[in-house]
Amino acid sequence: MALRLGSRSGDDLEIQHEINVTPFIDVILVLLIIFMVAAPLATVDIGVNLPASTAPEQPRPDKPVFATIKSDRTIAIGETVIEREALPGALDTATNGHRDETIFIRADKALSYGELMEVMNIMRDAGYLKLALVGLETPATKP
Repeated sequence: MALRLGSRSGDDLEIQHEINVTPFIDVILVLLIIFMVAAPLATVDIGVNLPASTAPEQPRPDKPVFATIKSDRTIAIGETVIEREALPGALDTATNGHRDETIFIRADKALSYGELMEVMNIMRDAGYLKLALVGLETPATKP
């Protein structure tokens, strides 16, 4: 409730029936700044499916290309074990040179994050930018 002090007609002070919105605008602007700063921090750039995930599987193409990284750091494209240096050439052969095809990466959960990122960087340097991480299948669940 505000009082108007401008007109002095006696001792009666009139009550002003207007809402002061300045504090409301200040609070809204502070909240806007907080959300603008916090929103980029809440996003994740690389999606990771953890081995213990219960998420449903994404649909796969008819003939997917799998790159498997075992706990002893050996790499296999499909069923063929290859050397790390031969990875770009093996991917070119498996995809017939189509670098826009999705490569499904299966990594053993004993593999360190740094070793997985090394292999992913080799794939990205070779031009394969569509990479999807999936869990390593055990022999009992392999189709």
